[in-house]
Amino acid sequence: MYQVEHLKINFKTVEEFKIFKEYGLQQLSMLEDLQANMIENNCESPFYGIYYGNKLVARMSLYKQCEKNNPYFGSDQEYLELAKLEVLPEYQRKGLGSTLVTYAKSLGLPIKTIARIKSKTFWEKHGFFPVSYKIDGEPNSRLMIWLPNGETGEFAKIS
Repeated sequence: MYQVEHLKINFKTVEEFKIFKEYGLQQLSMLEDLQANMIENNCESPFYGIYYGNKLVARMSLYKQCEKNNPYFGSDQEYLELAKLEVLPEYQRKGLGSTLVTYAKSLGLPIKTIARIKSKTFWEKHGFFPVSYKIDGEPNSRLMIWLPNGETGEFAKIS
């Protein structure tokens, strides 16, 4: 069984993130986010990962959000924004991504994510469903949400 660790914001983590940038798309890189958090001296890390031995092989970021008039979770409802879930190629299909998602769900808050690079089936397998939304330049079927206790809410689901 894999264990999810809360990653520290430090130079060691910066070095570990560099290997993901080599393998992933630029838009999925968390290196810039990590460096920005170091500059801002933000001590509460939004980064989580799984190590295999001493090597970071899977990671994600979880940002706690709370917005007024949120169209998906209601006014002033805290939720998590799960972003940039990545598993190094040689460690894919071993349950690491699922372990990270299960960890995020264990926090008991609704979760919002963007299904990227043909990952919609992965998210649906974990109980997420697509919702209708409109952001300039983005296809409207990529936003996926998960609600605790299998709730479905009053959302405009997309098939």
